[in-house]
Amino acid sequence: MPATAAVMPMSDEPTDPQPDGGTASQPATEDPEEIEKHPLEWDEPANNDKAPDERKSVSRPAEKDDDRKLVTGQAKYTADYEERFPGLAHAEVVRSEVPHGRVTAVETDEAASMDGVHAVLTPWSDDVPDAKYTSAGQSYPEPSPWDMTVLNEHVRYVGDPVAAVAAEDRQTAAAAADAIEVEYEAYDHVVDPEEAFDEDAPRLFEDDEVENEIVGHDYERNRMSNIEGEIGNVDAAAYTDEDDRQVLITSTQVPNHTRRQLAHLFDVPIRDIRVKKPRVGGGFGGKQAMVVEPIPLALSLAADRPVIYEASRDEEFGAMRSRHPMTVRARTAVTDDGGIEAIDLYALSNTGAYGSHGMTVAGNVGSKPMPLYSKVPNARFEADIVHTNTPQTGAMRGYGAPQGTLALEGHLDEVARDLGFDPIEFRRDHYMEVGDLDEIAGMMGGEGAERRIRSCGLDECIERGKEAVGWDEVEQPEKDHLHRGIGMALSAQGTGVAGDELGAAQIMMNEDGSFHLQVGGVDIGTGADTAFIQIATEVLGCDERDIVVKSSDTDNTPFDYGAYASSTTYISGMAVKKAAEDAKERILDWASRMLDEPAEDLEAAGGEVYSEETGESVTLEDVGYESVYGHDDREHILGKGTHSTEESPPPFAAQFADVTVDERTGEFEVHELVVAVDCGVAINPGMAEGQVEGANHMSYEMAVSEGITVDEQGRAEVSDFDEYGLPSATETPPIESILVETHEPTGPFGAKSVAEVPTNTVPPALSNAVREAVGVRVTEMPITAEKIEAALDEE
Repeated sequence: MPATAAVMPMSDEPTDPQPDGGTASQPATEDPEEIEKHPLEWDEPANNDKAPDERKSVSRPAEKDDDRKLVTGQAKYTADYEERFPGLAHAEVVRSEVPHGRVTAVETDEAASMDGVHAVLTPWSDDVPDAKYTSAGQSYPEPSPWDMTVLNEHVRYVGDPVAAVAAEDRQTAAAAADAIEVEYEAYDHVVDPEEAFDEDAPRLFEDDEVENEIVGHDYERNRMSNIEGEIGNVDAAAYTDEDDRQVLITSTQVPNHTRRQLAHLFDVPIRDIRVKKPRVGGGFGGKQAMVVEPIPLALSLAADRPVIYEASRDEEFGAMRSRHPMTVRARTAVTDDGGIEAIDLYALSNTGAYGSHGMTVAGNVGSKPMPLYSKVPNARFEADIVHTNTPQTGAMRGYGAPQGTLALEGHLDEVARDLGFDPIEFRRDHYMEVGDLDEIAGMMGGEGAERRIRSCGLDECIERGKEAVGWDEVEQPEKDHLHRGIGMALSAQGTGVAGDELGAAQIMMNEDGSFHLQVGGVDIGTGADTAFIQIATEVLGCDERDIVVKSSDTDNTPFDYGAYASSTTYISGMAVKKAAEDAKERILDWASRMLDEPAEDLEAAGGEVYSEETGESVTLEDVGYESVYGHDDREHILGKGTHSTEESPPPFAAQFADVTVDERTGEFEVHELVVAVDCGVAINPGMAEGQVEGANHMSYEMAVSEGITVDEQGRAEVSDFDEYGLPSATETPPIESILVETHEPTGPFGAKSVAEVPTNTVPPALSNAVREAVGVRVTEMPITAEKIEAALDEE
């Protein structure tokens, strides 16, 4: 969905808002124990978990909480608020037409004089803050430089915002924007990261244009950051309420981070900013950023009315956020008998015009794929993050891991072939297993960041994937010019950011035995709200229909860092589990009085609390009424839970790709993709399979589609999905997803993450499959017939 933002009065707000794809700002009114890091007993459930045959809700199919709203059109996205707010103004942004330069003049008289125009802003307008900020939706202090301003005098890519208008309708806003004339002093520009790193390249940032600089920066060489680590020796929208507070309804993954960043940028207390996430429809990292919210908020202040901003499709491709382009080089030291003695990875990352997520994404190039081979004694990783005059980059599903996985898994496959080893067995001798200490995480994260591996299903992932794809039974086509091959790749990810996550939840019992669950965790289409309901249901012993969940409103739900790093079920879900356990303790206490039985002899299931000794029971409804209307010491049963942890258990994936290649033309057909994933205990297997298949489709897209390319001016050459080359349903091979259940003792009911790890694996597996089929390797994505043919000709 396009990014949108709106500012509007809360008194006119719909009663059940669930918008998506944008940002809106409005005035606010009232709406009606740390886990130890030592190895655990592997065969014993932790955190009061239940054995598989005892689970009633968790690890069972359940209808997604919002499915019916989505298929009936009742779900509300940000843009759906438009008709609800009289006087709502529409925003339009004027963007730079040069890749690098300085705005010397902005002629706004004609635009400002148009009927229906409420506000026109330029970099020098009083309502535009001159504070610097980062758009990255990360915890505080953000590990990204503050190098952006709301509107820019110094422009750094085609698409940088330089002016904005608010008008009574879209047509007037567009006409006013077209009437604004901008004059530039053009500077030399650079679009290639290798050239940008050269001492003679044009400089994108002066020293006084950046605050909160990141380690290793060298802006004289356009380097935003340099990071390295070594083990051993290698050699949206806004409006103001009646309390004069700013309210934004915005399509975001990080409501609380956005609130904090807006308060900083506009120099107001955090209490005066409210951020509400409606239905998002999809985030994938692109909305883990304050992408558009400052502009409609500034326009709302200038126009003194609600403002909505909805980005065009052209803006989405050229001015929002995309994955970081990178060049990654891998080296290994390997003995003749196949022992890997050292792994060395280097990444050159193109962060584009600004540094949002630049260092942390580059860090994941090493910190995600390298720990998979924890038995290798020596490891080194280094990355340079460089600015160019190209569109902004940001968070994207996988967050650096796809780039690193492509390089390392392709390299290891090539080494195995050179030495005559089976590529699976070559990897098997070196990858991590239960009980291992992941020291590479410490290498990248600092002292104390090492991970103890408490769950690992890699062996089963490999064996089930091999069987499903027919690894040992490859039949070659009858025609001599066609060759079939199966390639594979392994991947590991993380579950949240170790030591840098926080989730909170509160659950309230109603007198009829139903519950209201308030949680800060952000559902961006993944089904997180449904998982929260299942977790709470498993603890409370109620029906899933008896829990109403409300999430992601900074005024009315608890704090949460947001939906990123595959953390939601693991972090926010554990907070929900703790809140439900807290409420359950009070429920059992009341039932104990009612049944005259010790609370420790009671259990809740099937909507009842019963005695395991006598079989006597009371319903949850009985308890609800008794607690609020019965004894003199009445209470409203509430449960609260907060969760943070130093842990980040890795999920694992084994990917297989089956391909036939025509040696004459390089054309290829992918017959099947098989991916087996260890995600711990799947809270909802159906939703987990959907995440795996969606991630694998995105991974396939990276492998075969051009994506966003830029011309010599750094301008995006893609403006719609036809040009982007997204594989359609008929162009996508069958994807078989396999869930391998392990038990992660640090997660809720044994769960860990699932949504990102299958994003990393198709490019290396497909590259390895082509190599197996016709003996040539494509190392630069996408894999195309032209590249294969060229490699065959060169061979």
